[in-house]
Amino acid sequence: MLIAAYNPYSFDPNETVPIHCSLFTVHCSLQMTLIAQFGQRIRQLRTARGLSQEQLAEKTGFHRTYIGMIERGERNLSLANIGVFAQFFEMSVSELMVFEKEEITTKQRGDS
Repeated sequence: MLIAAYNPYSFDPNETVPIHCSLFTVHCSLQMTLIAQFGQRIRQLRTARGLSQEQLAEKTGFHRTYIGMIERGERNLSLANIGVFAQFFEMSVSELMVFEKEEITTKQRGDS
């Protein structure tokens, strides 16, 4: 089975490349879901702080369009970039990856 994915090497945001997923369809589906959930998490944290995409981009050093693409689930981030978001939102990477509506409480983290 072939699916289309965003082409990270193109300047055209609509250009996609085919990805062969014959044996890994479940893996590809899970990966796309994870990317979308991460984007929703970034949007949730950004809007909770009253920031625009442009303001978040300025504070993280990323381009404004990159922030939008992340929030729409169109970009698969590197661990280093995930770390930038965790640092900006003053949380660990594992806390950033909690996709439920409620954030981890201090007690759950083990803090006193």
